Amino acid sequence: MTELEPETTLGHAAGVWPLVHGERADLAADLADLTGEQWAAPSLCAGLTVREVLAHLTAGASLNPVRWLAGVIRCRFDFDKQVAMRLAEQLGATPAETIDRFRSVLTSTTKPPVPTLAMLGETIVHAQDIRLPLGIPRDYPIETLTRLAEYYQGSDLPVLTKTRIRGLRLVATDGPFTTGSGPLVSGTTLALIMAMAGRGAYCDELQGDGSATLRERSQTP
Repeated sequence: MTELEPETTLGHAAGVWPLVHGERADLAADLADLTGEQWAAPSLCAGLTVREVLAHLTAGASLNPVRWLAGVIRCRFDFDKQVAMRLAEQLGATPAETIDRFRSVLTSTTKPPVPTLAMLGETIVHAQDIRLPLGIPRDYPIETLTRLAEYYQGSDLPVLTKTRIRGLRLVATDGPFTTGSGPLVSGTTLALIMAMAGRGAYCDELQGDGSATLRERSQTP
């Protein structure tokens, strides 16, 4: 499977964007009444606060391929530097401005040169980077999570999810998702997605002989 195949084989962009938009809207609603302390709380994204992760999501929804390439060139192909630059552009002066900017892109279909399913992953994973530290529950539709898990198991774009689970067998305990062969890693579909995305905080929710391996791999970018 090539990196571009999931866009067509797992669903057309037109069917994915409503899922992205719905998840953005739900996240904005969840964050409407945060305190200053909550906005400044550390997220699951290393080194970023809750507020900074939200600004990163806004940046991703505001960045078309031309602007993305221009930023890459400007940052001399230092992708981390480009991410930090775009985040700073969208942070705003106050938390209220940060969330207002996010609300302005809720229905955006602008994206960098990645499959639309990668944007769904960006939205869900970063939403959990925010929600878990704040103790905000979210009951995702299992169909949406399964669709994202199937994309992640077959792609390393934009994060190394496919590489991270190589040689392991993943089995969801709450849905139909299963992939791979080797030592077993089982858990909820959301926990598997977050572990695939490198979030070690979710590895406590996983079981099986392969869970220690996935935990170790989740510590690497």
